[in-house]
Amino acid sequence: MSDTTHQDRERALSFGGVAETYELGRPSYPPELIDDLLALQPRSVLDVGTGTGKAGRLFAARGVSLIGVEPDPRMAELARRHGYPVEEATFESWDPRGRVFDLIVSGQAWHWVDPAGGIPKAASLLSPGGHLAAFWNIGSHDGAVRARLAAVYERLAPQIAASTTALGVRDKSDPARAQLIAEHPGFAQVELRSYLWDQVYTRDQWLLYLQSHSDHVLLPPETRSAVLGEVGAVIDTLGGSLAYHYTTVLILASRGAA
Repeated sequence: MSDTTHQDRERALSFGGVAETYELGRPSYPPELIDDLLALQPRSVLDVGTGTGKAGRLFAARGVSLIGVEPDPRMAELARRHGYPVEEATFESWDPRGRVFDLIVSGQAWHWVDPAGGIPKAASLLSPGGHLAAFWNIGSHDGAVRARLAAVYERLAPQIAASTTALGVRDKSDPARAQLIAEHPGFAQVELRSYLWDQVYTRDQWLLYLQSHSDHVLLPPETRSAVLGEVGAVIDTLGGSLAYHYTTVLILASRGAA
């Protein structure tokens, strides 16, 4: 399976226009994930596609030396508010200036990196025994709730109804992405891990979450407004909130000691 998500540059570069919404609407990551990565005892961390700092701040708060790389200046500026340096570039074009790292992380962003250039570059930037950790939050609704929300999308925005992660649709690319990394000779071992957790969203919180997604951002304004209105109405009938069940999927690859 070929991973071509990175080729959709319109979607990849759509987040800067909603940087504040992304910062407010997107979830964080489970503490167990960060604990596991810090148990690797990295002294230096590179955050690829740092965005507004959702992942990076969790490492910076633990006192780890951290640098972020982010192609959008509006996202990068928000990330800098969390107290770590962010350099503006795509990972593929970024100049590391001779620096190497013990851990490269990428939260909700590795799919925007061209694997043909990104994987060998990651391997070249890791110290012996270092790790690449790419992770994503993937959510799902309770069955009855999903059915009601899906009906809204199928009627008002059929162009994204079958693919939007807001309905818990998963592209199932994680094994293929892991396999691409495993095929590179610079990586000695690759594994997939999962972390389960739940979050309850109020009506307004869920609508903010939706507006941080590229497939919603790129909808025609009138379509987006109609979807948000009817999704909000569904949540109102649920008592004003909904539970979302997250799986955070981690691809963890070790560089090899030699």
